[in-house]
Amino acid sequence: MPFVDRLRHAWNAFKNKDPTVNYDIGPSYSYRPDRRRSPMGNERSIITSIFNRIAMDVASLHFMHVKLDEHGNFLEEIRSGLDDCLTVEANIDQTSRMFIQDITLSMLDEGCVAVVPIDTGIRPRDTSSIDILSMRTGKIIEWYPKHLKVKVYNDATGQKEDVIIPKSMTAIVENPLYSVVNEPNSTLQRLIRKLNLLDISDEKTSSGKLDLIIQLPYVIKSQARRNQAELRRKDIENQLAEGKYGIAYTDGTERITQLNRPVENNLMKQIEYLRDMLYSQLGLTQAILDGSADEATMLNYYNRTVIPISAAITEEMRRKFLSKTARTQRQTVLAYRDPFDLMPITNFADLADKLTRNEIVTSNEIRQKINMAPSNDPKANMLVNSTLSKNATFGNKDEQQVIDKESGQNGEDV
Repeated sequence: MPFVDRLRHAWNAFKNKDPTVNYDIGPSYSYRPDRRRSPMGNERSIITSIFNRIAMDVASLHFMHVKLDEHGNFLEEIRSGLDDCLTVEANIDQTSRMFIQDITLSMLDEGCVAVVPIDTGIRPRDTSSIDILSMRTGKIIEWYPKHLKVKVYNDATGQKEDVIIPKSMTAIVENPLYSVVNEPNSTLQRLIRKLNLLDISDEKTSSGKLDLIIQLPYVIKSQARRNQAELRRKDIENQLAEGKYGIAYTDGTERITQLNRPVENNLMKQIEYLRDMLYSQLGLTQAILDGSADEATMLNYYNRTVIPISAAITEEMRRKFLSKTARTQRQTVLAYRDPFDLMPITNFADLADKLTRNEIVTSNEIRQKINMAPSNDPKANMLVNSTLSKNATFGNKDEQQVIDKESGQNGEDV
């Protein structure tokens, strides 16, 4: 761009401020208004960390609007408004990954969450084939036979508003672990109640009270003796409160017994029992939470927890956001995990060698997995066995058949 055009079109956020702008840009907040808040019972326990771990793992999957072939295999990604919401940004405030994490957290906390299309290319009530431009999660307040009342954030006004929308145009994602997490007497709810009791016990223990018993050298039976004992107690309290170092004196015949040791109970054992039971029902372990789990443990966790949650999201989006015609054309919403994410680099090198030699993936496809630029060599984009000689690999068809016959492996690994 020429220098004059650069000066004409240049813009700086600080130098190009218009001092005459005084129009209303909406309400302001000291915190993000569309961000969901965890219930107070969860914030004070380990539940929020468990939910956040699961939500992060679900959001790490790749959600896409794709087209399948006649055998149900992935054919191509469809560039649409729905795919843009699942891969780039769901709305003006959330990226696609944060949107999926919001869906998962809301679903785990509330048991059921509504995914509401906000902006669409065509009015949803006029046709079943719509192009979704933006989406948000909403809290379901009331259920009707064919409608829902949902509290959803309106980015035009900056307020959360209650709207009534048809069920046919809203994805209603229910927690597949509802009986374990959200039922009133489920394992998770019992654990939350026990943790709240433990918090109450800890607050009482650390409340600053001394819990002292003073044994006076006389029998307290008459009212006069009680009044005398009360004066003695107040005198010791005043000495401790008004003294610079909290020191008080007593008579030589008086005895003081301290009772600020917690009373022994089995509350902690019950919490550990419920926690281990919850971990087993969710497919979690402590190693998964601290990042030291092995490959088999992570695979079990993904198959039992992450995949069912992602399947609930994709199946509901496929049912509500894709028309019958689109499904007939083999369009669908998929969520897949890159199998190389959890693999160490030493194992990855061995697997890459096997995949390329057996002509399953190309060299450039392997290079993409380790964030390397594709090679310009034409061979890097071909499914060839690099261990064979160049003439055998790129020779004519008759020569290749002779080599396959001699190897006795029909062109497989030599």
